[in-house]
Amino acid sequence: MNIVLVHGAWADGSCWSAVIERLQAGGYHVTAPQFPESSLAADVARLRQVLDRQDGPTIVAGHSYGGQIMTALGTDAPNVAALVYIAAFGLDEGESIGGLLAQGGPPTPALAHLDIDKQGFAWLPEDDFVQHFAADIDPAQARVMHAVQQPLSASTFQDVMGVPAWKSHPSWYLVAENDEAIPPDAERQFAKRMGATTIEVQTGHVAMVSHPDEVAQLIKTAAEAVQAAS
Repeated sequence: MNIVLVHGAWADGSCWSAVIERLQAGGYHVTAPQFPESSLAADVARLRQVLDRQDGPTIVAGHSYGGQIMTALGTDAPNVAALVYIAAFGLDEGESIGGLLAQGGPPTPALAHLDIDKQGFAWLPEDDFVQHFAADIDPAQARVMHAVQQPLSASTFQDVMGVPAWKSHPSWYLVAENDEAIPPDAERQFAKRMGATTIEVQTGHVAMVSHPDEVAQLIKTAAEAVQAAS
């Protein structure tokens, strides 16, 4: 069984390292590519490029904005067998991340001071990253994660979702109960309307770093369900 891991904004593929180790130990073929984050279209194109390299059914797991990328695959994802959302955006048709965040009132603590550069890319300040984005990570490790952050094109906040992939694929969802980037209640709403098999974990936003056992186990559960059904 193939597993493709999709990182979110202000991260890179290395954020999945502890999860990759656990999945590889379980015999899974794992790919965690780097996404350009220059536009949603570019990120979806990168995901399709990686999916084309997989031999057989594939589980796609995405964190945060990575959920937006895999959701935007729509109905055209022939070798995708299941979707696993890790504290991730699971938008419905006609929705945008910017519109959704605006509905929730003031920005969440992790996103309160986005630094938009001259090229239109958003960066997270170190204090917000360490104290809120990666709140339950050792501060020394969180500062390393901040140092390697990939900025996100601000245009992605306005991209409107088409027909979401979760409408045609079985889905699993991990709600991060202490998330300071995406409101936990929003995560619960995403999971409920997609009919996802859902677990809740007492973790901050970067659950794959702070709770890799639970994240890897949820991905394994999805893979085992797909195998049992085939």
